[in-house]
Amino acid sequence: MQVNPDKYKSIGNGFAVTLREDGVRGLAKGWAPTFIGYSMQGLCKFGFYEVFKILYSDLLGEENTYLWRTSLYLAASASAEFFADIALAPMEAAKVRIQTQPGYANTLRECAPKMYAEEGLWAFYKGVAPLWMRQIPYTMMKFACFERTVELLYKYVVPKPRSECSKPEQLVVTFTAGYIACTVNSNHFSGVFCAIVSHPADSVVSVLNKEKGSTAMQVLKRLGPKGVWKGLIARIIMIGTLTALQWFIYDSVKVYFRLPRPPPPEMPESLKKKLGLTE
Repeated sequence: MQVNPDKYKSIGNGFAVTLREDGVRGLAKGWAPTFIGYSMQGLCKFGFYEVFKILYSDLLGEENTYLWRTSLYLAASASAEFFADIALAPMEAAKVRIQTQPGYANTLRECAPKMYAEEGLWAFYKGVAPLWMRQIPYTMMKFACFERTVELLYKYVVPKPRSECSKPEQLVVTFTAGYIACTVNSNHFSGVFCAIVSHPADSVVSVLNKEKGSTAMQVLKRLGPKGVWKGLIARIIMIGTLTALQWFIYDSVKVYFRLPRPPPPEMPESLKKKLGLTE
């Protein structure tokens, strides 16, 4: 819908055309670069988020970490996504070529050498800047919203501290927070809003990786104000499902392997004394 709106007019029409032309296999085109690329991105995104959260927390100190925790989540997630997109960019470029250029290549093994022969290394990284524009705002909202939603759920909804909750109960909270993070959270951000904010850059990434010799600004001008919004509903549906499952799987793995899972943040005793909240 983003790169050929005349052919793929809607979600339903897009499915119908794809199935008619390529059968069920057409829906799985580009699965290998998607699997590899988003696995690498997920590794960097969630892994570096934990690293940067600890790094920035140590720089701020205990009291400021609590007071500025939302800003901490935003900064740590933005830093993590910067590196995650560098890992994702080559596979994203290959995926778009396979999906949007019929006859160009059917597999990653066929596509990658062909792209390198035509444009060199640039073919794999020319979309990294719009990828940052697409992914960094999305990830900042996703992580900050999730962290604050977990905090609010344990504070106002769950009737007992997390330390007293069983592992299944904790995972229910995680899944609920993940779902809220990607649909509606009136206190902070909306995953739907996040998809809307990042969608123009997503359209540019798709077209840029399909074509040779274009720049991001050239693609943006050619798409125009209406063209950049093609495929928005499909992307919102995808992001909603994806985000909730990501958080559930991420926390399930931490629970299964008994990895450290810090409790929801509490105001440090030293700050309580400064604010006169304790005797």
